[in-house]
Amino acid sequence: MPVQRLNHAVLHVRDVARSVAFYADLLGFRTVFSLHADGDQVPEGAFLQAEGSTNDHDLAFLQVDGPASPQGPSRRPGLAHLAWEVDTLAELRRIRGKLVETGSLANEIDHGTTKSLYVNDPDGLEFEVCWLVPADRTDGVEREAFTPLDLDAVIAQYGADLPGGTGVSAPARR
Repeated sequence: MPVQRLNHAVLHVRDVARSVAFYADLLGFRTVFSLHADGDQVPEGAFLQAEGSTNDHDLAFLQVDGPASPQGPSRRPGLAHLAWEVDTLAELRRIRGKLVETGSLANEIDHGTTKSLYVNDPDGLEFEVCWLVPADRTDGVEREAFTPLDLDAVIAQYGADLPGGTGVSAPARR
């Protein structure tokens, strides 16, 4: 698989606020946005950026037993998934074909600035393979979307060979 870099990690935690404070104090992470239940001040999820990062998030926390946890109340603290980034939509389409062929494709989500395939490995561990909209093309693109991915439409919009993540998770190309 032609992954270019690890894009982010998502962890299931018992106390989102405690985890945010720990990573902020220890490593300088800053909160980009949080998920809250209706009217609740305590976060159920948080998306953080590393100091100096331009990525939309480098680390995320989802509350165990909270509505933001996709696995429901039986989920224990630990890794939810890692996201591997590919360079082009052509690579994402090729990987999608292999995942469909092997029955490993679990979900396809358009997160606005990130186009994602979610995969279950043979042990049921989840990982994400994604392509990021380059920074100079993100104006007007929602960053926190959760809609079905139409990969053909995305390729029609950006082209199959446009390098992704430029100015976001990867340095600008010369």
